[in-house]
Amino acid sequence: MGSDKAETLRRRKVLALLSGGLDSTLAVKIAQNLGLEVEAVHFMTPFCLCDKCAVQSVAERFGITVHHIFLGEEFLDLLVDPPHGYGSRMNICIDCRILMFKRAFDLSEDIGAEHLVTGEVLDERPFSQRLPAMQLIEKEAGLEGRVLRPLSGMLLPMTDLERDGIIDRKALHDIRGRRRKPQMQLAEELDIGDYPCPSGGCLLTDPHFAKRLREHLAHEGKPTLEDIILLKLGRHFRIGSARIIVGRNEVENHTLSERAKKMGIPNMSVVGYVGPVTLILGEIDEEIIRRCAAITVRYSDAPGTDPVDVRYTGRYVKTLKAKAIDDKELDGWRI
Repeated sequence: MGSDKAETLRRRKVLALLSGGLDSTLAVKIAQNLGLEVEAVHFMTPFCLCDKCAVQSVAERFGITVHHIFLGEEFLDLLVDPPHGYGSRMNICIDCRILMFKRAFDLSEDIGAEHLVTGEVLDERPFSQRLPAMQLIEKEAGLEGRVLRPLSGMLLPMTDLERDGIIDRKALHDIRGRRRKPQMQLAEELDIGDYPCPSGGCLLTDPHFAKRLREHLAHEGKPTLEDIILLKLGRHFRIGSARIIVGRNEVENHTLSERAKKMGIPNMSVVGYVGPVTLILGEIDEEIIRRCAAITVRYSDAPGTDPVDVRYTGRYVKTLKAKAIDDKELDGWRI
């Protein structure tokens, strides 16, 4: 009988959702200790602040295969009109989770895994990790009873793995809430040293970025992947139907300059002084160009007293004179 159960365990493969943070790292280790064969999937979105190095470190430490999946256009489609709404900012955690579970389920069928494992902790996140939300996500993803959450398993409904006698419920844990201390203690018990910091998170929960994205949706509709790259960069201003992006440092200036060349985006820079690269998106007229030149001078090292040369590169190239714009006027356009 013992050999029969061991053979059953060897046949039970699970697919773990691995972010690279401590919770998902613990979940992988617990699943292995339960005798399950583990592969992992790491999801990325256009708004992900994930650390792929942390994911790779976990993979090497535990000797598991990790599949990487980018959720691009399908994620942006959800972002415009999420069926289950937004969280406190522009985060669509429930719909994001449903999408991840569906894609993970597709992958699990390809690799022969029968269940998913996640590092979710009950009530750790108010929007997506309440029990009703967890149950809703499982149901809509077609995975009821097939998601093992070992960190909070003792507090959650029984999974198929437990009902089938594959794992012992007593080997699961009863962690709940937002405190990190229980996970840190568990990491020590499982001899997981040098564990990663909390996973990077999502830009959609950042209030400043959420405001910028909401403004984009209101004026320009569904963003493209290129739009998302630009929304992450620089200072943003709205003048009429034009959106102005002003680089904040040398790295951003280089990136904005490269995007402008690649996409044919009109841009500006101050001649003879250190200053930003400024991109102009949307409808452009001479008044917009004049105001953008003044904004560009404002964020340069040029003296604010006299007009200086600003180069505009668009359908044509020209140099115009501009003084730095007044901050009060500028604040009225700031996004």
